[in-house]
Amino acid sequence: MPIDLSTPGVPVSFEVYPPRSDAGFAALHETIRHLAAVDPRFISVTYGAGGSTGGRSLELLIHILRETHVQPLAHLTCVGNSYAGATSLIREFLDAGITSFLALRGDPPAGSSEGDAFLGDLESAAQLVQLIDCVQAARAPYTEAPVPGVPGAVRVAERPQVDIAVAAFPNGHPRARHAASDIDALLAKQAAGATLAITQLFFHAADYLGFVQRARRAGVTIPILPGIMPITSPARLRRVLELTGEQLPAELAVALEVEPTAEGQRAVGVAHAAQLVRDVVDGGAPGVHLYAFNSHDTVLDVLTRAGLLDPVPRMSRPVH
Repeated sequence: MPIDLSTPGVPVSFEVYPPRSDAGFAALHETIRHLAAVDPRFISVTYGAGGSTGGRSLELLIHILRETHVQPLAHLTCVGNSYAGATSLIREFLDAGITSFLALRGDPPAGSSEGDAFLGDLESAAQLVQLIDCVQAARAPYTEAPVPGVPGAVRVAERPQVDIAVAAFPNGHPRARHAASDIDALLAKQAAGATLAITQLFFHAADYLGFVQRARRAGVTIPILPGIMPITSPARLRRVLELTGEQLPAELAVALEVEPTAEGQRAVGVAHAAQLVRDVVDGGAPGVHLYAFNSHDTVLDVLTRAGLLDPVPRMSRPVH
């Protein structure tokens, strides 16, 4: 079932990550139940660097596929992957019924040296996009459909397609060589077969809207979803800046620092993220992708405050 961003309303989606321990799965299953109840277009599951959580990722993806009505989306990275290993992994996911992917170049493992030696055989997300499509084509080169009115007759039908999302960087990738390289990379991913882009987090709506405008002028036609992360503490902000290379959002940083309580800091983060959601939606975003940190309360509060959800999401409809 392809990811559909054209239906009425503002499509939403979420990102979660596999817990490091078995004990974390029960809590995450409950979070997924709450997230699924608001009808997201998909829930994406991250994949550990170098394959460190691959098995747990697949376990979580299968849970979403079997226990909810929501499309699961699997992260895959180039880091440390040979062609043979990546092909085997993609086939394993496809065999499990996972047909939506986020193809990422990936970040180097902690402590690795400069350069691209950490990548393995796959050197770019565009190459990974092509490989996913090729594996699916080899696995299911075509399907057969019955010919109406002719018993026993079949015709060759179009083969099932996979959805392949890719990353986009409104303020530039921290390892980008020049200002235009991020849009050049997005064009390459689109040419390789990507069907959707999801942005890294940003702190100002103009960052996303300006990037989309530049990408469209350059020839990018695939939907570009804004990735929004509620920042609910100074510690989380510091960690996010360390990981992404984004510039310090001074106003948000000060607002978080002056709040003496965790609840007050959470309220600041929810309000900031909700305003971002309103601004990008008003600017024409095709949906909103929220980084959930394996908790449903904050991201659902953001959507409620942004006016995209009722104040009390209903849990009565079944999610199986």
